[in-house]
Amino acid sequence: MAKIGLFYGTDTGNTERVAKRIKELVEAKIGAGEVDVQEIYKKKAEDMANYNLLILGMPTWYDGELQGDWESYISEMEQIDFTGKTVAFFGLGDQYGYASYFCDALGLFAELVEKKNGMLIGLTSVNGYEHDFSKAQRGDQFVGLCLDTDNQDDLTEQRTLQWVEQVVSEFGLAQAS
Repeated sequence: MAKIGLFYGTDTGNTERVAKRIKELVEAKIGAGEVDVQEIYKKKAEDMANYNLLILGMPTWYDGELQGDWESYISEMEQIDFTGKTVAFFGLGDQYGYASYFCDALGLFAELVEKKNGMLIGLTSVNGYEHDFSKAQRGDQFVGLCLDTDNQDDLTEQRTLQWVEQVVSEFGLAQAS
């Protein structure tokens, strides 16, 4: 089975907490040791390019700002040919305090992956969110799992469980018995 590369960036630890939970849930479905979790800090293009199955996690700060380590990684990511790679995104944002920028980072990086021939999976419904605008939104879907641990943390676990089930299926991975 192909290993999954799960890359995340975090400042407060919230995205790291979700990344570790996603690893637990995915490995409960496909087997232990199948997800490599790596913080994006100081990573190079080849670190990500080595995986055909990717889960990328990032928060959006304030008025649509990227988390610092992801901002630094853009030039590396632009070097990667995502042809043959399947990518799922998850992100954290504040849909009330920054309603016009909710999870924008996902949208920016999803565009980059698509421009470089990657296939996006793990799209989720915008139902149940109360934001004004998001670069991560396409019609009635987000380009990945959007979480608001500030205002809707009580929904984080259920949303994550459902999304992991979807992503494992869309990756085409057999579930462990």
